[in-house]
Amino acid sequence: MNPDLDELREEIEEIDRDIVESIARRIYVVESIAEVKKERGMEIHDPDREKVVLERVAERAESLDVDPDDVCEVFELLMEISKKEQRRHTD
Repeated sequence: MNPDLDELREEIEEIDRDIVESIARRIYVVESIAEVKKERGMEIHDPDREKVVLERVAERAESLDVDPDDVCEVFELLMEISKKEQRRHTD
């Protein structure tokens, strides 16, 4: 195999590790958010907040010359996971 390809794959593996760690951090924070929402009698699903998040990440994606639709798809999935985790901690 081409050594350059191996180096690039190693870099991707490092990025993947960082992504997984970031997802884990996000879930830990989501657990705290679930507790606060439960204490305040708030709904888990907040469409206005989701809209703000998607707008923010789309702008960031554009600034990095990345397709904002692709990034929004990833964040929609992350938000679904977050809602699932919140439900798990409030039921």
